[in-house]
Parts: sequence; structure tokens; C-alpha cells
Amino acid sequence: MSNVAQSFLRPRRSPSHEAHVKRFADLTEQEILALAITNEEEDSRIYQGFAEGLRQAYPSSAKVFEEMAQEEVRHRGMLFDLYRNKFGEYLPLIRRQDVKGFIQKKPLWLTRPLGLEEVRKHAEAMEYEAARFYRKAAHSARDASVRQLLVELAEIEDQHENLAQELGEKILTKTAREKEDETARRMFVLQYVQPGLAGLMDGSVSTLAPLFAAAFATHNTWETFVVGLAASVGAGISMGFAEALSDDGSLTGRGAPVVRGVVCGVMTALGGLGHTLPYLIPDFWTATTVAIIVVAVELAVISYVRHHFMDTPLLSAAFQVVVGGVLVFVAGILIGSS
Repeated sequence: MSNVAQSFLRPRRSPSHEAHVKRFADLTEQEILALAITNEEEDSRIYQGFAEGLRQAYPSSAKVFEEMAQEEVRHRGMLFDLYRNKFGEYLPLIRRQDVKGFIQKKPLWLTRPLGLEEVRKHAEAMEYEAARFYRKAAHSARDASVRQLLVELAEIEDQHENLAQELGEKILTKTAREKEDETARRMFVLQYVQPGLAGLMDGSVSTLAPLFAAAFATHNTWETFVVGLAASVGAGISMGFAEALSDDGSLTGRGAPVVRGVVCGVMTALGGLGHTLPYLIPDFWTATTVAIIVVAVELAVISYVRHHFMDTPLLSAAFQVVVGGVLVFVAGILIGSS
């Protein structure tokens, strides 16, 4: 039985807690049935948590999880009726964490905002892993009544997985799924693409003037590199904090401020470092030529991202980005040459 347990869980428990948990193989038939009842109740609440977390952005998927939560309640009722007929009204408190080797779940249902695909995969894994656990446990069980009970539990979990598919086909129509996929795309743009693009634009454009001013003022590649490095890192820190403090995402749906700040800050620094790194080349004109080529690539990438994710016409995006970049670039050269 220990091999089955080890394949499903690597629990992190203190030695004192280990002394108080029971092995799955040591559970009585009453305790196994009580555990199954507790699991059904817990899974119902998890699905309800998914439904609540998805309701605003993905109402059709939220409805699927509401139906699955209700089905778990019905299964709990069936199991409790069987338990009551065999053992009476008293139901011992036994939970997953009380059993060594039982499946543990990360509290994804507490996360906000919830990712649609991540939730779907988590729900599928819940049903599949529970069924597999019960089936392998039944294979190792010696008592015939316990074995039969575990087989029945595995079949119930298999039915749950089929139910999820049937509900998905019934509620998540093609139109509803397309609408939710579009919502997921918009949320991805809001939470990652927009702050990343803002950072990349700021880092790529705003650092041009100090970098090329230093380059043409000193004609020293190392000093130019140091200026560019300082400007890139400073801009990254500044933009990261500005984005993180702009709003908490509760009203705008833009996601966790820390994540947005990190994305924006890192992309800002990368945007500046792209045309700063060529100045590690000792020859000034070679380094400057490579830096100019890198700037052209950066501006092209920014134009493409704006066109692809922000629905900006490609020529319009390229014109806006290139004009701004060229103006800052020329300003840097003129200041450095004066």
C-alpha cells in the first residue's frame, strides 16, 4: 500500500503530525466511507469556489462548475445513505490530511483572478487522480468488502469525469466557448501584454537619448555602456513601481499589481539593455552600428506587438513608434555632439 501512497503524494508534514496520521491501508471500512463522504463535500466546495471565481469573466464555465458542485452533493448524499445503513448516524471526522498517502490539492480555488484553462485542468486532475487512487488502493486491499467499496468509489469518480465532459458540451456551446476564449485573450493583454509593451516602449525609446548622447560626447564604448546600463536599470525600477502602484486591478481587471510591475520593469530594462550591450564591443563605430541595428529591431518588434495584440494598423503602429524613436535618437546624437 505504501507504493500506492508514495506515487500520489509527497506531503510536507512535521514529525509530530506524522505520528498522528493513519495509513490508508489501516483504515476500517467505516473510516474509508467517512473519508469518501468528506472528500465529496470538500470537492463540492472547491467546484463552487471555481464557479464564484469564474462567474464574472466566464459565466458559462461557472455554470458548469456549479452543476458539478451539485453533483458532488448528490454523490455525498448517496454515500451517506449507504454509511448510515451500515454504521448509523455518527460520522467520524477524517480528512485527507489525516491519512498518510492521500491526495493533496493546492488551493487554486482561492486564487484571484482564476485562469480558465488552469481551472479546467485542475478539475480534470481532481477526478482522474481520485479515481486512480481508489482503483490502485482497491488492487492492494486484502479485505473483499473494502476492495468492493474502493472499486465503487473509483467508478463514481469516473462518472464525475464523464459528467464534466457532458456538462461542458451542453453548457459551453461553440459560441459561449469562443466568447470566453476572447475574454481570456483580453485578460492576457490587460495583465501581461499592456504592461510589458509599455515597459518595452519606454526602455527602448527613453534610453536612446542618454545612451547616444554619452556615445557621441565621449566616443568611449565602456563609458557609454555604463551610462546605458544605469539608464536601463533605473528606468526598469521606476516603471515597475509606477505600474504596480497605478491600481490594484480590482476594478480594471488588470490582475495582480506585483505581477504587472515585474513584467513592466523587466521589459523596460530589457528594452534599454538591448541597444546598450553592443557597447561592450571595443571599437566605437562597430558598437554604434550594431546598436543602431538593434534599435531598428526593437522598434519593429514594438510595432508588431501593437498591431497583433492592440489591433493597431501595422503601418500606423510602425509610423508612431519609428517617428518617436527617431526623434529621441536624433536628440541624443545632437546633444552628445554639441
